[in-house]
Amino acid sequence: MRVIDTHCDALLKLWKQPSLSFEDGALDTNVKNLKKGQVQVQLFAIWVPDTVPMEDKFSVVQQQVNRFYDRVLSHPQMVHLRSLAEINHLKENEIGAVLTLEGMDAVGHDLGKLQWLYEQGVLSIGLTWNGTNACADGIGEKRGAGLTAFGEEVLALNNERQILNDVSHLSIAAFWDVLPHSRLTIASHSNSYTVCPHDRNLRDEQIKALIKKDAFIGIVFFPKFTKDETGATIKDLVTHIDYIGSLGGIQHIGFGSDFDGINQHIEGLENASKFPHLVEQLSRYYSDQELNGFCSDNFKQKVVAKIKPELYKTYIL
Repeated sequence: MRVIDTHCDALLKLWKQPSLSFEDGALDTNVKNLKKGQVQVQLFAIWVPDTVPMEDKFSVVQQQVNRFYDRVLSHPQMVHLRSLAEINHLKENEIGAVLTLEGMDAVGHDLGKLQWLYEQGVLSIGLTWNGTNACADGIGEKRGAGLTAFGEEVLALNNERQILNDVSHLSIAAFWDVLPHSRLTIASHSNSYTVCPHDRNLRDEQIKALIKKDAFIGIVFFPKFTKDETGATIKDLVTHIDYIGSLGGIQHIGFGSDFDGINQHIEGLENASKFPHLVEQLSRYYSDQELNGFCSDNFKQKVVAKIKPELYKTYIL
């Protein structure tokens, strides 16, 4: 079974360590691991650490985009997807590569910068990381405010351009502001708050709303969001899958590993090469149809099937 992974931070590591190649073992998500892991599509997040001064943040975004083009796409089996509809045309030996943005901090209020990101092929945007910016508050901002007027403008532009709206890091108020107005919605890497009460996880009401919205939820492999910082197992991921399934979400679940963005790993899920092991373990609990859903079919049904390829010719390309 080939896998779609909706979140990794390989570009962050490639930016932090310019000497790394996309074959380097220091990357959880490198070309060798993707091939061994039978990954069909990998979404690559652009994320700028809070420690970067505001005046330098967009430069860091540009550098990570450059790493995507000159390191990731330098391998012939890596195919840049400029429309998610192109997933359906990948050949057996090809791996689709998708650019995403995790947090609009570096954009500020500059729609020209946002347009540049669209032009580079960014197909999914999370308005915030954990803090606050011109669009909204993130889940780590104590104020917990919702969407701003500028955030509403960005949301409308995303909808117009068939960009995914990623709700994983939003404050609760911002989540509820975004959801009714979002055309294509995912939580790229989030688990259940009821199972593991970490603020980054989704409350039951949020999960139910995402299901009602016919959205996609990527289960994240970070032990801290799964059970605790030590000792999390694949069985603990099963608990999250079962619980979201009990809320009606079994056909909405996929994988958003967060590889290269996490400093601890679930045993047996140390890097992207381990997806077959994960699937083998999950096969003890779920049917082949459910497994196919988790691996790729749910993303294709909840996201890709809603893409209208003919609209892409009216913008960006």
